[in-house]
Amino acid sequence: MSGKLKIEFYKMSGAGNDFVLLFGKKYAKLNLKKLALKLCARKTSIGADGLLYAEKISKDIIKMRYFNRDGSEAFCGNGARCCAWWASFNGIINKKKFKIETVKGALKAEIIAKEKVKVEMPDVDKVNLNYRGIYPSAVKKLHFLHTGAPHAVVPVRNLETLDINFLGNKIRHNKVFGKEGTNVDFICLKGGRIFIRTYERGVEAETLACGTGITAGAIAMAALMDIKPPVICLAKNGEKFKVWFDRGNKERISNIYLQGPAKQIFKGEMCV
Repeated sequence: MSGKLKIEFYKMSGAGNDFVLLFGKKYAKLNLKKLALKLCARKTSIGADGLLYAEKISKDIIKMRYFNRDGSEAFCGNGARCCAWWASFNGIINKKKFKIETVKGALKAEIIAKEKVKVEMPDVDKVNLNYRGIYPSAVKKLHFLHTGAPHAVVPVRNLETLDINFLGNKIRHNKVFGKEGTNVDFICLKGGRIFIRTYERGVEAETLACGTGITAGAIAMAALMDIKPPVICLAKNGEKFKVWFDRGNKERISNIYLQGPAKQIFKGEMCV
């Protein structure tokens, strides 16, 4: 172990969307992008969809940075909720309501109950319904919006039989979304609830849940149909989320909040 750095980490989960969380300024000087590649590798390391770095700024503010499994830095809604629960569960923040400083600004967080967290999400500037492009034949309609991360929302009839990884990858790299591509959400409305499965950019595979994707699906469907918030969404594993928002005008969506499950799975140490 000589010459290696021992790190303390927390394993977090937001409805199966899992993260490795590091806390403290001593990790800020490390190359977090490379560390994400190493720690998030499944089977050969801890394994996760992404890496969270947390730092306490004040008695009611936690700073969070998020890195996808491929090392790319981004905003993460589920990551923010998991970071909020971690801070409360471990006594880092002793308030039910506080803020999380992210790449998208300081967002409000609230501990609703045990392992249930509500966070503010970035405003959506515009919902692009029926977004034009040349897509695979299975895609009849596609809507595009940015909920802190870009999302293509594709309504489908049957989520269970869909090859999410194949079709998601095709849409994710479609030239209409530029060189950075997009996340892809496949949604189905049943009984007033939105069932959703997401192919995540940066993870390059389907994840069990995606906070920005669930938010995108809820807002897109509300723009298409008369669905009033809170919109109930169910992730792949059946866990429930709620999405609130205000439609002040036809373009901008504000006061967006995402509520759902978040928990700490375990704490550990590792030499890197």
